[in-house]
Amino acid sequence: MSTFDSVLAQYNKNATSGNQNRVSQEDRLKKYFTTLLPKGARSGEKRIRIIPTTDGSSPFKEAYFHEVQVDGNWLKLYDPKQEGKRSPLNEVYDALMMTGLESDKVLARQYRARKFYIVKVIDRENEQDGPKFWRFKHNSKQEGILDKIFPLFKNKGDITDINSGRDLIVTLGLSKAGNGREYTTISSIMYEDASPLNSDETISQSWVNDELTWNDVYSKKPEDYLEMIAKGEVPRWDSETKKFVSNSQEETQIMAPSTSTPSEPVYDAQSEAESDDDLPF
Repeated sequence: MSTFDSVLAQYNKNATSGNQNRVSQEDRLKKYFTTLLPKGARSGEKRIRIIPTTDGSSPFKEAYFHEVQVDGNWLKLYDPKQEGKRSPLNEVYDALMMTGLESDKVLARQYRARKFYIVKVIDRENEQDGPKFWRFKHNSKQEGILDKIFPLFKNKGDITDINSGRDLIVTLGLSKAGNGREYTTISSIMYEDASPLNSDETISQSWVNDELTWNDVYSKKPEDYLEMIAKGEVPRWDSETKKFVSNSQEETQIMAPSTSTPSEPVYDAQSEAESDDDLPF
């Protein structure tokens, strides 16, 4: 199966329907591609190249993450259910959905795992960093990033080809959420003329055959950490016990399951958009 066929099959399917890392924290950040605009900028561009897979599979890897607000910060937490492990946040989601109360269904949104795509790219502005990983959200309305990239495959063939692929120009802008907070959006993704991945064949091959995967870059929090989040607590790392403990002094109530009238839920206003504070944590 060709890369194009793999992407086509993946796209059509979706249209109808704490780990041990091999790199340091500093190096992890260099391996993380972000579409953040520089402070003060209201528009901008990023130029990238999607790296082809070695086996012809789709370069867009699928993974599920929970998006929750912890201590004032939005976090994307890997959902262990996709590995057959216990998922405390899913347990809260299921419990709320089973009550039959409309208010609980609204509260459950903040615990629902969402599909993301992760693709390996070269950031043309920082080629010295080598391959990076770009994580973006699936959009059920077919208005997301993958929906902007797929037509390029359809019209130009395999844009990841090592010799005749195409760089992509990602156009960025600012939008405002209902709470007044501004966040980065991607207005368009255009392609450049066909060109080699790199003029040096040796460099191209090293990028394609780089063994680093997104699992080495994005952290997967342990069960005890997720358990505390599910209870509305703020976990912190205790260097003495070598484990996460609840920071009761700074505990933040996200939501506590209750049969009483709930307070206004805290959820991501950009449920179908791209967050501008996405970090690989």
